[in-house]
Amino acid sequence: MSTVNLGGNPIELSGKFPQNGDTAPAFTLTNSGLEEVTLDNWAGKRKVLNIIPSIDTGVCAASTRKFNEKAGTLDNTVVLVISADLPFAAARFCGAEGLENVVTLSSFRNYSFQQDYGVGIQTGPLAGLCARAVLVLDENNKVIHSQLVGEIKEEPDYDAALKVL
Repeated sequence: MSTVNLGGNPIELSGKFPQNGDTAPAFTLTNSGLEEVTLDNWAGKRKVLNIIPSIDTGVCAASTRKFNEKAGTLDNTVVLVISADLPFAAARFCGAEGLENVVTLSSFRNYSFQQDYGVGIQTGPLAGLCARAVLVLDENNKVIHSQLVGEIKEEPDYDAALKVL
């Protein structure tokens, strides 16, 4: 179990966050069409996992826009925006914003994702949501960049994530 901060107040997370060199755990999540998808859906591609608490917050919206702009056009790379939001909310946001270079996925049916990736918020007002984190996986699902953002209200280090791509 690890901790991050929300407005300077520590909150506990469940599970172990993957580190550079680890193989990313398999997952099943729900896409905007309410279909179950797995990590294997993007086999052979590099993956940016932009894990956020909720698309309906300013920082989460900003990170989704930024990764749509910066990483969404890279060769053989997919950007997966993962939250506990309902798939409808994420799809509505991306549609309204014209974001076409990201894939939104929800853990609302598959809580094991939060535990397996060490991002499940256990305490505080955001309990039940995901902490803010970015993982970059190579074509074989090896972690090549790992950032669990220490303060949930802050944006991730985009440059560090994109540099490994």
